[in-house]
This record gives sequence, C-alpha cells and structure tokens, in this order.
Amino acid sequence: MRRLPPLHALRAFEAAARHQHFGRAAEELHLDPTAISHQVRKLEDLLGVSLFHRRPRPLRLTEAGAKLFPVLRDAMDRMAAASEEVRQDTRRPLVISMTMAFAAEWFTPRLARLKSETELDITVHADNRPVDLRAGDVDLAIRSREQRGLDEAWFHLFDDRLIAVGTKSFLSQHGHPNRPEDLLRVPLIHYRWTLDHRQSLGWKRWFAEAGCAPGDLSSAGDFSEESVAIQAAVSGLGVALLSECLVADHIGQGDLVRVSEHSLAMPAFWAVRLKDHRRASELDLMISRMKASLGSD
Repeated sequence: MRRLPPLHALRAFEAAARHQHFGRAAEELHLDPTAISHQVRKLEDLLGVSLFHRRPRPLRLTEAGAKLFPVLRDAMDRMAAASEEVRQDTRRPLVISMTMAFAAEWFTPRLARLKSETELDITVHADNRPVDLRAGDVDLAIRSREQRGLDEAWFHLFDDRLIAVGTKSFLSQHGHPNRPEDLLRVPLIHYRWTLDHRQSLGWKRWFAEAGCAPGDLSSAGDFSEESVAIQAAVSGLGVALLSECLVADHIGQGDLVRVSEHSLAMPAFWAVRLKDHRRASELDLMISRMKASLGSD
C-alpha cells in the first residue's frame, strides 16, 4: 500500500512551487491564498521539512522543496495528459468494421435504433478486407470466420444460412419451383466469393446437397460483390443464393420470397474487439443490442 501525503496538499505545493506565489496558485486552484498556505504547512508538517523560504520575499524553494517539486510536476503533467487522452478517446466515435454487404443490408437499416438504444456515436468502416484491430483505427469488427487471436475477445452474434430467393414477379414468369431440381431451368444469379474458405459455397454445392446433378447452370448474372448480387435479385434478374441474415429485411418487406426450404450452412457472424480495449463496456453494449435487434425485427 502506498504511503502518500494528502493529494490536495501535494497539489497545492506543486502549484505554489510552479508559480513561486501562493496567490497565483490559489487563483489556479480556485482557492484563497490562506488555504494554499495551510495545505503547504500541512505537507511540511507531515514530511518534517520546510519546502519554501517565505522570507525574504519572493517565495523560494528550499533544498527539500526543489527536490520534491520536479517529481510532482512531471507526475501531475502525466496525469493531466492521460486524463485528457481518456476524455478525448471517449468523445470520439466508435469505429465498427464490416463487409460492404453487411453494412448496406443489415447494419445501416438498424443504425438509428442502435445509436438511440446505446447513446453511442458510431462510424461505419465498410470494407471486405479484414482489419487489424491492434492498429487502433477500428474498435470493433464484424466477422464471419472464427480465427481467434490471443488478444481478441469474440462474441457470437447470430448463425446464418444461404437460401434461394427471388421476386414474386420473376417467379410468376418462370413458374414457382416446387422442388430443388426445378431451379435447374431457372436463370440463376451467381455470386463469386473472394474468401478462400467460402469459395465452395454456391449453386453447385446447393444442388449437390439437395441430391441434384447440377450440370451446366444457367446464369442471369455473375457478381463479385454480395450487396450487388442482392440488388440483382431484388430487381428481378433471377434467383440468387444469398445470406438469410442479409436478405431478412427484403423478405419481410415482400421484395423477395424464399424459393426452397433447402439451404446451405454458412459461417456465423461474430463481433470481435481487443480484450483490453479501454471502451470495452461501450462496445459490449453495442454487441448486446445488435444481438437483441435480430430477435426484435
């Protein structure tokens, strides 16, 4: 346990020593000169030494005072700088990284409600490339592949599946399929996954797991960005195999309908932050509200 003199006495001495004047120290600390003098006397009594030569004027540090002053000054400068850094850190927006499709289709439509529920200021970093949380530019990352680092805390948000969807008007033109193999005669929208662990997810695997021989599949369009493939399906270009989480709003609004009950398992969505993040409590609040929002939609 540290044995320290009262901090208010140390603070009074440091201010008086820096200004070489009790009156100016009193103005800085919003006290009167008598209170400053009293606190310095109290410190001198506790230490058993004189810290100032009070006569003749002006005020001068004794040898003991000159030894104590720079240590206190530097310590208080560091405390002030650290306090300001924390204050500024809590004022800046929290930066959340996610894929462009997740940002466009899931997060942004819920952003106003999440900000209202958490009272947090949020900046969205939409990029399909994984970010390095240790760089300090991003506070929270939404990921769909679990690769835990020793300094990271991972929180499961929700599971996901790939489902076949299309518009009612498109299906009325091409006939609503009753079986998975019926989709072999329908124009299909293809999305090319760029991540290695997802490249096997697609129509060929969907048909194979449904017990169908896919052969040569028709193509209504081939896209390298997930959100563009979603918009292609919404526009009625064809039937697409898409994330159930990311098209949930479109299904709820009637923009898309599910074509088959058959689906493919997808990696779950996770929220990731550094274990020792200074604003961990705020990030955890955002994570909890994101999880709750899925059940309340």
